Amino acid sequence: MVNDIIADSLTRIRNASMRKLEVTTLYYAKIVVSILEVFKVKGFIKDYKVNDKDGKQSIMVQLIYDEQGRSAINEIKRISKPGRRVYKGRNELKRFKNGYGTIVVSTSKGVVANDEAYRSNVGGEALCSIW
Repeated sequence: MVNDIIADSLTRIRNASMRKLEVTTLYYAKIVVSILEVFKVKGFIKDYKVNDKDGKQSIMVQLIYDEQGRSAINEIKRISKPGRRVYKGRNELKRFKNGYGTIVVSTSKGVVANDEAYRSNVGGEALCSIW
């Protein structure tokens, strides 16, 4: 049993990226699918697909590498944890890593990237950061 499914998913993506794997498998959760959608829009992963095998769902994630074999993901970290929730206001979400990185935020308008939350004039729980 995994207590923090988001941290587990981020760790699996980080480990697969370090090992230069093309595909990794994650446990299924709606919040993980929402986070992966932000990663896909921002260009950190190629694609993801939800698989249903014997009634158990899992997510297959395809990672991106450049011509030299370097991953599109330099660093991926969990910000808000079950023991310590971190909330950020609109003004704290303006830029991350000079625009190269993204903070994934759970807002009242759904799970979005920090720049979209800033434009929508909402804050929320900072789930993770990636650059």
